[in-house]
Amino acid sequence: MQIIRHGQLAPFTLLLLALAIAACGGSGDSGGRGLLGGTDTDVRSVSLDDVHVDTFIAGSVPLSVIEEERLLTLRDAIPPLDNPRYDDAAGGEWLQPNDLVLGYVAADGTAYAYPVKILNLHEIVNDTLTGRDVLVTYCPLCRSGIVYDRNLGEQLLSFGNTSALYEADLVMYDRQTLSYWFQVAGEAIIGEKTGARLEPLPSVTTTWSEWRLLHPQTLVLSRDTGFGRDYDREIAADIQDFVNDGVFPFPVTDAAKDGRLPAGELVLGVEAGGERRAYPIASLGDAALNDELGSTAIAILARDGGTAAAYAATVAGRTLTFERRDGAFFDAETGSEWLLTGEAVAGELAGERLPALPVRTTLWFAYAAAFPAVEVYEP
Repeated sequence: MQIIRHGQLAPFTLLLLALAIAACGGSGDSGGRGLLGGTDTDVRSVSLDDVHVDTFIAGSVPLSVIEEERLLTLRDAIPPLDNPRYDDAAGGEWLQPNDLVLGYVAADGTAYAYPVKILNLHEIVNDTLTGRDVLVTYCPLCRSGIVYDRNLGEQLLSFGNTSALYEADLVMYDRQTLSYWFQVAGEAIIGEKTGARLEPLPSVTTTWSEWRLLHPQTLVLSRDTGFGRDYDREIAADIQDFVNDGVFPFPVTDAAKDGRLPAGELVLGVEAGGERRAYPIASLGDAALNDELGSTAIAILARDGGTAAAYAATVAGRTLTFERRDGAFFDAETGSEWLLTGEAVAGELAGERLPALPVRTTLWFAYAAAFPAVEVYEP
């Protein structure tokens, strides 16, 4: 039996070694270490003991005790993509129909597909699409695909990979201040920017075949990345089973062990009206879900196989409710037909679009750690 460590395959025994080494790092708040690799560790919202730097050889070392030279050597060992190239849809023919992609639609309607097989080995893409500075992120250890705006106020940030993990999730750093960022939360946890949050953007994690059906003219992230990587191999395929059995790839805090859902349950975290709610994707099935979040009426349109997108359910001054029938989505108020993309294609509202909501798709343990007070949807 094998499990994926951060960025590479490793035997299960190596996982146990990683946990043992991490346990030797102590417990409680270790205190800061001043400037460490250029990062001000005296400014932080988490214990340095709980941030574990992957050595890729023999387990991990807590940030509280790692040597600075080693820390710097490991930075960007999983290289981010800063100058991504894109192919037309035919360039994705190397993908299998059920291969996952993280999909994003730019302001001008151009669709972009980021194959998870590529993201597994890079985890971070910095880009500017139709004038918007975006950060595409993915952590294979918690299957967390999230797109963020790279602007923080008037400051444009670009991101790299610390090779560290917090709550068994990717920890990024911004190159401008060298602050550490917890990927699922989109929050800086160590350094100058501690407490700042990135704005999540609408995205969809789905299969390549589903994305191409919805967006026939999609662009797809090219395998011509400039790095010699094998993008055909599977990464962390069994991670859900492991964490459901209580075996995490790296140490986590009690916040990640929230028992309201199985740790490995894939959820869609939706934000609207100043509130958040987690929707177990497997329970959505092939259906439309009507809900209210804060004071916002929302609709989640879902397809079998784990594809789900969230929208504000108000268009042209009308609040709509949706149902799935005859292989399509319809609103009850006008009978118009809608695609999973949130576009009406027939009926009175043809041509209208539902406003897409920012989402996070991730395993439950990471989402619960990021947002402990989040509500869980119950039918």
